[in-house]
Amino acid sequence: MSILSVANLSHTYADKQIFREISFRLHRVEHAGLVGSNGVGKSTLLRILAGDLIPDTGTIEWLPNVKFGFLRQQIELKAGTTILQTLQGAFAHLYELERSMLQIAEKMSAAERDIEALLARYGELQYKLEQSDFYQIDSKIEEVVSGLGLMELGLDREVEKLSGGQRTKLLLGKLLLEEPHVLLLDEPTNFLDDAHIAWLTDYLKRYEHAFLVVSHDETFLNEITTTIFHLEHQQLKRYSGNYETFLSHYDQSKQQAQQAYERQQKEIDRLASFIQKNRIRKAKQAKSREKMLEKMTRIERPTAGPRPRFSFHVHMEPVAQVMEAKQIQIGYTEPLFAPRDLQINRGDKIAVMGCNGIGKSTLLKTLLGYLNPLRGTVRLGERVIAGYYAQEHYLSEQTPLEQLCSFRPDLTQRDIRKTLAMAGLTDKHIRQPLNTLSGGEQSKVRLCELMLTRCNFLVLDEPTNHLDTRAKNALTEAFEKYTGTILLVSHEPSFYAGWVTDIWQVENWKR
Repeated sequence: MSILSVANLSHTYADKQIFREISFRLHRVEHAGLVGSNGVGKSTLLRILAGDLIPDTGTIEWLPNVKFGFLRQQIELKAGTTILQTLQGAFAHLYELERSMLQIAEKMSAAERDIEALLARYGELQYKLEQSDFYQIDSKIEEVVSGLGLMELGLDREVEKLSGGQRTKLLLGKLLLEEPHVLLLDEPTNFLDDAHIAWLTDYLKRYEHAFLVVSHDETFLNEITTTIFHLEHQQLKRYSGNYETFLSHYDQSKQQAQQAYERQQKEIDRLASFIQKNRIRKAKQAKSREKMLEKMTRIERPTAGPRPRFSFHVHMEPVAQVMEAKQIQIGYTEPLFAPRDLQINRGDKIAVMGCNGIGKSTLLKTLLGYLNPLRGTVRLGERVIAGYYAQEHYLSEQTPLEQLCSFRPDLTQRDIRKTLAMAGLTDKHIRQPLNTLSGGEQSKVRLCELMLTRCNFLVLDEPTNHLDTRAKNALTEAFEKYTGTILLVSHEPSFYAGWVTDIWQVENWKR
């Protein structure tokens, strides 16, 4: 039985058609992935299913009494609450039942009559709590807190003090504790390290209800899915099996589409040639061929859209020793690891590894001078100019074209447009406000800004978050060719395994 039915859904943003009469069903306990290139509308579709957006046309029907939970890319939390209180909010209805039960207990202790009715009501509430595993709430919270790495943050920490990535993990944890009939998850592995992704993978594989997950993490998708929905050219197509099976079938369908297009083009050429040659001598037959051409449903040329390309250049050659840190300790109040000497030489390409909360982002900010070390010294070499890609960023209301023109006023608009086009951004993308673009499109704009930065030392904190496979491959190729120095934080070893020269395992520095 279908838990969700979507029929003839169409949606347009500004003058851009996102979907065109798509229809699909999500079945009970179905574990589905939603895939497609950056900007095709995956997040938009989830927002429509969740009721955050209203489509132009079409119907969305949830099975009666179905509860769904939606993990958004951009989220807010109630100020003044702690991590633990937020997680306990997943069971607010059960805590309310407990309060009612305690009130009845107080009434029974003071009542002289109607005790049997109160006792019956008390028993009903207690049975509901037991059936809902109310007395296992603490262990459930502990499992999620441990699995997502929230324990290190401190459960009494107020949510307004959390970073964007930490807030996303907290909302994911709350959503998992709620156990809705359908999970709608948008990039749930962003901000998770390998250990936490492994835990989430196992959790979702065992999940007893349905989910629809948007993710560009192919390994993760391959493990958790039994169905793939592919969004391309405003259409949605369903594939049975995991992500690997989808890729195999998709390659076949692309070949078949290309062959069908080529066959039709040959037929069109043949008919057009006959009409041209026989307008007078065989006018009746030529007219018949014209009618055939008019009635023919044209197959569009198969295309995957512009292929993204990235290119980073060394502005000027720095000295041989790019950075030196002596007996450095980092942190905000307490040191995150023992005093350590670090050195980066010209041409080094270093990946920083470690679990969430261990201090990878803090390390980058300290080495760049945005934070002062708690102990020790950091020195950048002469002529070293860093270009920094931060994990979290402000969402501007400017268009990409306006932002980059403001960033590099010495360049012509033509130069800026050329750089944006390299990254696979169309004219429509670059004229939209940045905060209306998809996460992947925003990442491409930030990478364009980095390409235009006069630097010789790239410092990147999770640059592949939100990027699709083609963009990741293009970025890998660019970093392989880059002749400068790179310091990278990434939770995807497959992204950097072929081109880094060294790996800093921060967990080892605690010893």
